[in-house]
Amino acid sequence: MLDHEGVLELRNLLAGFKPGDGDLLAALHEVQHRYGYVPKLAIREVARQLRLSEARVYGAVTFFSEFRETPPPETLITWCSGPACHLKGGDRIRRALEAEMGIGMGQSTPDNRAGLHVGQCNGTCAQAPQVWVNGEVVGNLTPTSAIILCRDVAKDARRGDRGHLPWEAPVPEQHER
Repeated sequence: MLDHEGVLELRNLLAGFKPGDGDLLAALHEVQHRYGYVPKLAIREVARQLRLSEARVYGAVTFFSEFRETPPPETLITWCSGPACHLKGGDRIRRALEAEMGIGMGQSTPDNRAGLHVGQCNGTCAQAPQVWVNGEVVGNLTPTSAIILCRDVAKDARRGDRGHLPWEAPVPEQHER
């Protein structure tokens, strides 16, 4: 991903960030926004720009759950680990998701079509327990509805249908008369 031109692009992306810890999170967010994740070589460039050790930068990437070290899956299911979801059975939702998809939190399917990620509370607690599918809230889940959601995501991935969320009807094509 980061050949010579990629490194130059990354350096241009980071050029406005000042040395020190103050811009570390902003720089990492900028990288992730551009690439969808924080590649290992980007850690080196962020460290260079901010005059920090690579270990310091890597520590921030691995500490905060919103940063990814691998390319994101086509469909990302983010499980809410917040207190309201926990009190309303969120752990049962997590176990159902992991069992149905055959992967753990922080992992993606071998074909990278779907993945599970731990998320922090986003403030939509009235819909607890919930997940986000590519950023869209799917709430008031039960273990059964979580399993159905996983199956819908898998079915859409096999079809190659990424034009709508699994629980939404696809928009029919308009034909001129």
